[in-house]
Amino acid sequence: MTAAEKLFLEKGVEATTISEIVKLAQVAKGTFYHYFASKNELLEAMGKRYTLQFLNRLEAAIETCAPDDWQKRLHTWIYNCVLIYVETYRTHDIVYTNHHHHDRTNPERNALLTQLEEILQGGIQAGLWTLEQPRITALMIYHGVHGATDEVIALKTESDETYARDVTSVCLRLVQPC
Repeated sequence: MTAAEKLFLEKGVEATTISEIVKLAQVAKGTFYHYFASKNELLEAMGKRYTLQFLNRLEAAIETCAPDDWQKRLHTWIYNCVLIYVETYRTHDIVYTNHHHHDRTNPERNALLTQLEEILQGGIQAGLWTLEQPRITALMIYHGVHGATDEVIALKTESDETYARDVTSVCLRLVQPC
């Protein structure tokens, strides 16, 4: 998958052949077909890997926060979502050519939402904020962060960190008491 990602980023998915992938990976073509029936199946596996890596990076960032500091954990989740997505959007766009997904139950997206919702639930249980609909709040933050990050990618701003702080600030207002 690493070899395929490198080639897809350099040449594009359509222009990359399975022969080129196995050559770069230094494996036999039969090895490729042992794991993947097609390039599309490879892309599907790459999508799952991408999301798992994204989740793991978010989890590592969150784990630097105190276990009961729900405000900081939420801040860290949002801020790092922006930065990681900006850093990895080219791979994201390859493996999720239609990020609205045909499968509305999308388990990869739901894993990110579950991670965010757990932070929101922790803050609710700690009495930090009151949310009537934590799942809807998680959806709003997740999709807001995704859309806002698409904007910063399109604008090619000079400071991703400043933008990430601004997005975080706006999203945090969603959980503050009125």
